[in-house]
Formats: sequence, C-alpha cells, structure tokens
Amino acid sequence: MKPWYEQSFGSDYMLVYKHRNWENAAKEVCQMISWLGLSEGAQVVDIGCGMGRHALALASFGYSVTGIDLSPSLLEEARRHDIEGAVKWEQGDMRELPLEAGTFDATVNFFTSFGYFSYEDDNVKVLRNIRKVLRPNGSFLIDFLNPVYVEHTLVPRSERRDEDTGLVIQELRSIEDGWVQKEITVFHPQSKEAPREYLERVKLYKLDWFKTQLAGCGLVLEQLYGNYDGSPYESSKSPRMIMAGRAK
Repeated sequence: MKPWYEQSFGSDYMLVYKHRNWENAAKEVCQMISWLGLSEGAQVVDIGCGMGRHALALASFGYSVTGIDLSPSLLEEARRHDIEGAVKWEQGDMRELPLEAGTFDATVNFFTSFGYFSYEDDNVKVLRNIRKVLRPNGSFLIDFLNPVYVEHTLVPRSERRDEDTGLVIQELRSIEDGWVQKEITVFHPQSKEAPREYLERVKLYKLDWFKTQLAGCGLVLEQLYGNYDGSPYESSKSPRMIMAGRAK
C-alpha cells in the first residue's frame, strides 16, 4: 500500500482544502518573505508547493521561483493557474530534491509541508536537502504547526457540505503516539458509490527538536514567529511555529 502522502494529495485534496484562499496566500508570502531579506530576482524554491498558491505569489513579487511537489495532480493544478509560465514546476520527493546543490538563495516550506514520514531520518533528510540546495548564507523558512497549540485546541470532528458538488466532507482528528492525524471521508449522501477515505499524519515535532536538527544539518535558526502576522512565538498560545534562518 502506498504511504498516506501519495494517496491523499490528489483531486479530493483540492476539494477538502478549497477554502485555502489564493489572496490570503499572497498576504502570507508578503509578510514571511520580508523576514528573509531577499533581493529582487532571488532564486527561491518552494518545497511541497502543492497547488502553487505560494509559489505563484512569490513569482509575482519578482523572485525566480521553482515549485516542487510529489503529487502530479497538485502540480497539474498549479500549472493550470500559472497562465504566464511564471514558475518552474518540478515533480520530486523533498527527501531527495532533484535540484543542483548550492544554487538557491532561499527555500520555503509553507503550511506544515513537513513531518510526513514515519522514519525520523526521512524527516531529517528534508532538512539536509534544504541545506544542500542553498548557497552559503542562503535563507530558509519553515512554516510549521505549533504542536503544543494543536494538543490544546484540536477539534475531534467536523463535517461540511461542498455547495458546488454536493459532496460531504467528514474529518476526524486525533493525536496518537506523537502524531496528529486526520481521517477524511468524502461522499455524496444520495450516491451508492463507496465513500472515499484518506488519512493525513504529521509528526508533532517541537521547537527543541528543530533547533537540534537544524544545527546538525548546517542551518542556523535566527527568527521565530507564532503566526503569519509576525507575532512573537509563545509555546502555549501561538498557532504556528514559523522558523527562518540561514545556511552556514
């Protein structure tokens, strides 16, 4: 059986996360990219670019952007939105980035596109690859959930109906063995077709883990924020853990 991240990031993912707004992505990028201090035309790679919302926003600000994702379906959607061909789209695994070493001014990893893999070394490989593709003193940004906040605020169950398709989306959330996981069911209440079921899992890595592993991979953590508005990180209150720094 394929791992969850190869099953879940298909056409239904675009339905489940339809509420993720393209305009909001531009606002988030505008704020977060300012923390990296990049010059116009800087070479930036968006690792785990998904449907391309943030990568296209980056390109609109004058950066030379590469978007990389494992999912052919999400990359197809990204290309559909990229009418002017502003971004170079690549299919690839973030553990083995198919990019030349030392060629990028910055890497970005938005919206918890990290912590997917069952083996810890696979998650560390992502950090190693971030360092590999960066030029010396290049910048990185990792936008991750705040594990402590998730543990305190997790909503166990939600259900909604998509107005365009009539499909019902059920989401069951839980925390097990250091992972936050979401069981997603998509179905039409008047259809005899079997419901489509997906699982998403993210390892709840805390700040100390990142500090240790970033340092071990040659990455220096310089800035830490608790949300997209640039508010300071507070371990029990901040919804995000947004880390920025530089390659040694």
